[in-house]
Amino acid sequence: MSDLFIVKAKVKEIAQDFNVAADFSDALNEKAKQLILDSINRAKANGRRTLMTRDL
Repeated sequence: MSDLFIVKAKVKEIAQDFNVAADFSDALNEKAKQLILDSINRAKANGRRTLMTRDL
């Protein structure tokens, strides 16, 4: 697995009374990674080196 961008314990904390499957955190991490990469591409396209909320 690549670098972690999310904290599994925090995911479980937010889920409260719901069980969290073992692979859920991995899938969420991949989505977070892709979201960051997409934001980087948008910032580059706009001539910036700072990620901003609007890049999401």
